[in-house]
Amino acid sequence: MPPLLQTAPDERRSTVEFVTAPEPTGARVRLRPEIAALPPYRQGRPAPADGYKLSSNENPFAPLPSVARVVAEAANEINRYPDATALALRERLAERFGVTADEVLVGAGSVALLAQFILAAASPGDEVVYSWRSFEAYPGLVTVAGATSVTVPNRADHGHDLDAMAAAITDRTRVIIVCSPNNPTGVVVTAAEFEAFMARVPADRLVLLDEAYIEFVQGAGADLAVDGRTLIGRYPNLVVLRTFSKAYGLAGLRVGYAIGPVELLDAARATAIPLGVTAAAASAAIASLEPAAESELLERVAAIAERRDRVHAALAEQGWPVPRAHSNFVWLPAGEATIEVAERLFDAGLVTRPFAGDGIRISVGEEESVQILLTILSELVPGSQETGSR
Repeated sequence: MPPLLQTAPDERRSTVEFVTAPEPTGARVRLRPEIAALPPYRQGRPAPADGYKLSSNENPFAPLPSVARVVAEAANEINRYPDATALALRERLAERFGVTADEVLVGAGSVALLAQFILAAASPGDEVVYSWRSFEAYPGLVTVAGATSVTVPNRADHGHDLDAMAAAITDRTRVIIVCSPNNPTGVVVTAAEFEAFMARVPADRLVLLDEAYIEFVQGAGADLAVDGRTLIGRYPNLVVLRTFSKAYGLAGLRVGYAIGPVELLDAARATAIPLGVTAAAASAAIASLEPAAESELLERVAAIAERRDRVHAALAEQGWPVPRAHSNFVWLPAGEATIEVAERLFDAGLVTRPFAGDGIRISVGEEESVQILLTILSELVPGSQETGSR
């Protein structure tokens, strides 16, 4: 039988020539200067083997067995792409919030959705208004979109100054972000404040209500806080964002969702990287919404909230001017002593999230971490601090 491919003897010899690369000329690849100057996101230091990680606002409880089981089952199909629209999860969320599936958008965490909406609405020359200090990802997301951040200082109580934010809106404003409870200070926006704010915002400007920690709004003052569920369908320029990372303990799977008008969600869909939500993430979120699983998860949320309130009360008693916390963390306004205090905590086995010159965000973690935290901080209360919570 003749060979399938006949090659002449002289054609069998390799004709590949090896070319020496030119010497570097010193020229660099041209990058956007604002991106080159933008520091990449870096996670906090890992906790020591016998320490506690209180830096990332993670849920300290292990995954529910029922949720872990569906994640393991999803691993049997990782050779296949997931449903690009996460339709099954969108339908479950739509039923819960009384909307259609088209009014729900699922993304790889609420931060990915924030990026999508900013890209959809803001471009070079446009402005995005938000409170500061707030979620540390906001400035980077705005810069990547080519837009300009307009930051409005927090009030003395570390909450949003919505009057000043409304006053900061100009013809160039395209997006306004409201974070409640605010990360990293934990202060909520009240329903009355938010409604008064929305009355001042032009109807053609996109408002993103970031509610990543909404499930932890419990205890004194919780009934006054804004709740995106009550706002759905009332404002054509409002999108509510939530996540399964915190209360539902799925931080490692990255799944969040947005609820709002279809035309706004469609614009954000157009800016998304396709197939960002894995099948395991969508399946875990659906499993977390099952009544028995969700009931147990919310019991855990209540336990974290109770632990948070104890930490807050103890810090206030020590003399730290801590704001009322409504999230799964507390804010320690350490000012110029921020890095020094964070290092003392690290030496004691506690990894926290310091923001130099401002303060430290301390996640509510394992019960065993509480006494260590309170003991160290009792030794570091600045003598000039006012006592009592604010």
